[in-house]
Amino acid sequence: MNKVKFIDLFSGIGGFHLALKKTNSECVFASEWDKNCQEVYEQNFNIKPYGDITKIDAKDIPSHDLLCAGFPCQAFSISGKRLGFSETRGTLFFDVARIVKFHKPKVIFLENVKNFLNHDNGKTINVVRSTLEDLNYNVFYSLLNASNYGIPQSRERIYIVAFRKDLNIKEFSFPKPINKSVSLIDFLLPEESTKELIINRKDIFLENNKKIQKDMFGGYPQKTLRVGYVNKGGQGERIYSPFGHSIALTAYGGGVGSKTGLYLINKKIRKLAPRECARISGFPDSFKIHKSKSVCYSQFGNSVVVNVIRSVVEKIFQTKCFNKKTENFLKKAG
Repeated sequence: MNKVKFIDLFSGIGGFHLALKKTNSECVFASEWDKNCQEVYEQNFNIKPYGDITKIDAKDIPSHDLLCAGFPCQAFSISGKRLGFSETRGTLFFDVARIVKFHKPKVIFLENVKNFLNHDNGKTINVVRSTLEDLNYNVFYSLLNASNYGIPQSRERIYIVAFRKDLNIKEFSFPKPINKSVSLIDFLLPEESTKELIINRKDIFLENNKKIQKDMFGGYPQKTLRVGYVNKGGQGERIYSPFGHSIALTAYGGGVGSKTGLYLINKKIRKLAPRECARISGFPDSFKIHKSKSVCYSQFGNSVVVNVIRSVVEKIFQTKCFNKKTENFLKKAG
C-alpha cells in the first residue's frame, strides 16, 4: 500500500512528524531554520531539516499529499480590495502559499497561536482563508485547547485544515474534546530529580485556605488553579496547583517562573523541568530532548501539542481524502 507523503514546514522539533508517525505516512521533506531544532529533529527522526524556507525553490521540494506547517504569525500589508495571494508577499505564509500553488497537495494542515484569529483586526486570517480558496481549496478552521485532549496544559491554538476542491470535501468536523480527566501532577518527575528548580524566596505568598476539590466523578478541575504568587504576581510570578493544569508553555517571558509558570509541589515552589514540558506537550520519554535547559524551554514553548495534532490528523484521514479507509492508515498504538 502506498504511503501518504507529507512535508513538515517550520518543523520545530517535530510535533507534526511525531503525530503522523503512527499512520501509514512518510515525511519526504522538512524545513526549519533554527540550528538547535534541526539537531533535535535529526536525532529523533533521522532527517535533518533544510534551512530557511524562503531560499528554497518549490520545485526542489518533493511532491506530497499533505502539507503541514506551524508557520509564524505575521501581519499582511493590505493594499487591494481582494484579500489573496498577492497580499501575502513578504510574509512566511507566502512561502506556504507558493509551495501549495506549485505542488497542489490534497490536504493542508496549519497551526498558529490563538491571537491569529484577531490578528491585525481579523485581516490576517481572512488573507489566509482567501489565499487558500483562490488556490482551489475548501478551508476549515477551529480554536482548540490542549486541555481537552488528554494533556494538562491550557494551550489554545487555531488549527486550519484545507482540502483541494476536487476531493469534494465540503464539510469537516474538528475533533470533539475527550472525556478524560488529567492533572499536571500525573506528568511530573520524581522529586529528587527536580531539586535545582526549587524557588526559595521570602516574597512568596500562598492562599493557605484554598482547597482543591474533586468533582463528582473523582477528577480535579480541568483548568489552571492559581494558589499564590511571588513578588507582585506579574507574568512569570504566579503559582499554580499541580492538581490542575499548567499554564501555556512559552518561549519568552520574564519572572522567576518564566516559560513554564510556578507550581506548589510537595509544599515547595518550583518551575517545570524540560522533560515535564515535553510530557505535557505530548512527547514521550523516548523522545530525545536538547541538553540545554534554556533551549528546551524555548523549543517546547514554540512546539505544537502532539495529542491535538494527532486528533486532527485522525479526523482528516476519516474524510477518506486519500481514497482509502481510515483504518488502513491509522495503526494501533503500542
